[in-house]
Amino acid sequence: MHFSTFWNGAKQPPRCYLQSSPMPHFMRLRLCVWLSQVVLDMTFGAGGHTKAILKGSPGVRVVTLDRDPVAYRLAQQLSEQHPGRVLPLLGRFSELGPLLCGQGLGPGSLDAALLDAGCSSMQMDGAERGFSLSKDGPLDMRMDGDRYPNMPCAADAVNALDQQALASILASYAEERHARKIAAAIVRARSIHPILRTQQLASVVAGAFAAPALYSRLDRLQRPTHVATKTFQALRVFVNDELNELHAGLRAARTHLKPGGRLCVLTFHSLEDRAVKRFLRGEDLSAPPRHNIRDHARSRHWEEKGEGPDHGDDAGDVGETGGWVLLRKMTTPTNEEVQANPRGRSAKLRAAARRQMTPEP
Repeated sequence: MHFSTFWNGAKQPPRCYLQSSPMPHFMRLRLCVWLSQVVLDMTFGAGGHTKAILKGSPGVRVVTLDRDPVAYRLAQQLSEQHPGRVLPLLGRFSELGPLLCGQGLGPGSLDAALLDAGCSSMQMDGAERGFSLSKDGPLDMRMDGDRYPNMPCAADAVNALDQQALASILASYAEERHARKIAAAIVRARSIHPILRTQQLASVVAGAFAAPALYSRLDRLQRPTHVATKTFQALRVFVNDELNELHAGLRAARTHLKPGGRLCVLTFHSLEDRAVKRFLRGEDLSAPPRHNIRDHARSRHWEEKGEGPDHGDDAGDVGETGGWVLLRKMTTPTNEEVQANPRGRSAKLRAAARRQMTPEP
């Protein structure tokens, strides 16, 4: 994915163009960062973005945020390797404002922010975290790990919620067409034995479909995907309150960016991307999205194809809107990048700069 951000204002200090690979062999993301600036990496994960920024510019300082204690410990280790250049923070997007202010970084103090939404590869690869249906482990899915012992996990949701609530979660957070059928299968299965393992849940969902349908869905590489993939996504989004946290993170980034500060957001499913697009357009995310006739026709088209719609047209998504200067159209990975890292096949990158304040006459 090739991307450059530019700010066409007055003369600025020398710039360094950073090319990072947050995931191995995938997604070349170019950030335009001036020397001695402060950059916020809002989802540190395993540190791919931050390491590339540190390597690309000796003068840039990076504030890292992650709600996962494992990622936070990795950020602390990186901070020891780069004294004075990395400031690790542990917390959710909704906790970002107080965390930054506690470090003396008030509103308007950041030069750039990068938000990589969703689940990290590090979390997906750990069977004990319960995110992956291909690895057997406890049905957990809590991004915060054990920070909040009383926080419900995915197994709690699967075994405690009624059938209607489960169906609503699947439909709302994964646009699952067979939400009612899957919810009914879960309720039947848990009446016999609690559903506590990832592959146990995957088997229950698979049991609701005829054998030919188990891998009838195809990804961007035209590879079969398991019929339970959307169920796992929906539960993860629900357990971690991801959409509300994403909105909180976007608001915090807007508050703490300087005028002209740049925001880059990577999303991995249509619900995230639509929220980001609406936010950058200045829409109220608590209100129903605005649709025109073309949007409605596009939605009907995707529904007939049995895929999730991506409401709205990106053709006009460049220019000034909603307090932001949209720097270019949404960008997706190339076919070569998807082949190199299939996990990034659904990634979308949007970027904007906070609008410069117009001085009063």
